[in-house]
Amino acid sequence: MKSKRTSDSKGGGNYVSAVQVAKAAGVSRSAVSRAFTPGASVSAKKREKILAAAEALGYQVNDLARGLLARRSRLVGIVATDPELGYRSHLVAALTKALIHRGSVPIVINTGHTEEELTAAQKTLFGYRAEATIILSGSPPSSFVELARRNGQPLIVLGRSETGADDVNVDNEDAGREAARLFLAAGYRKLAFAAPSIRTPTTIERERGFRQEAEKNGALVMSGDGSNSNYQGGQEAARQLFSGTDRPEAVFCVNDLVAFGLMDHVRRHANLRIPEDVAVIGFDDIPEASWSAYELTTFHQDARQMAEQAVALLDRREAEPEHKPMHVRLATQLVLRSSTRPVSDLPLRNEGAA
Repeated sequence: MKSKRTSDSKGGGNYVSAVQVAKAAGVSRSAVSRAFTPGASVSAKKREKILAAAEALGYQVNDLARGLLARRSRLVGIVATDPELGYRSHLVAALTKALIHRGSVPIVINTGHTEEELTAAQKTLFGYRAEATIILSGSPPSSFVELARRNGQPLIVLGRSETGADDVNVDNEDAGREAARLFLAAGYRKLAFAAPSIRTPTTIERERGFRQEAEKNGALVMSGDGSNSNYQGGQEAARQLFSGTDRPEAVFCVNDLVAFGLMDHVRRHANLRIPEDVAVIGFDDIPEASWSAYELTTFHQDARQMAEQAVALLDRREAEPEHKPMHVRLATQLVLRSSTRPVSDLPLRNEGAA
């Protein structure tokens, strides 16, 4: 059944107006407003008449207009570059669900890759005076974060840290150390880290933990750099690492997409087997990691948990606007699959680690 829409002489649009509902129900315009406002005073009989008229006409409350009158838009901006890729797509999906459940209206802002795209994204987000902004890891640049802060919005960053902002993150360094310990326990001594050539704070933390743990135990760590943190970037990193005879025995990839690109290159172009010739560990545990084509050992990041923590921080920030910046750290879980050799009694986590 199609929603009914008629001309609204006052608003100029064709959606059913509150004035039309009031006329159909034989009540005042203010009575219609009270009927759709929780806690407002209106008799049960009158409310029933109004709701029946609204149902017959297909009327919907204009929440955006109501929010503007109350000086609270209920819009929450989710800012990301390439929100359709990898773990980011699952995090965006989890955030939109959590925000809708909260009663907010999520809007996804894709910052793009050029200065023009970034400027357009800024105008869109701040022009609509969003109630809050949630920024995902790796994007956008700190200048965007600073602009959000100057606009007085509650600001939450996920997977990264920014001065003066609330954030939800995982212990990247601990995961890097754990990846190194798994490789070392399996007897590998020539290791590599595959990531984009331009390192983000998250990438730096993972590499630092991995490299420090490996080198502390006498292992060599090579670097494979791609142009981006995606499948193509993984293939580029693999070409660097496996183009000669001095190749690594095990590679820790900054995320699963990079790992997929690297694994496909290793098998199809370097003619090496996984894990017999090369072991691979990823990060994120997106659904494709469990596919039979990859069976990737990786670190699980719970997108739903991160989204719930972000919404909890937003609620607390609105309740306590002067509270000092709040930081939430979530543990990751290593999921063992066949891209690494089985290792029994592996001392992965440090005692007392989360």
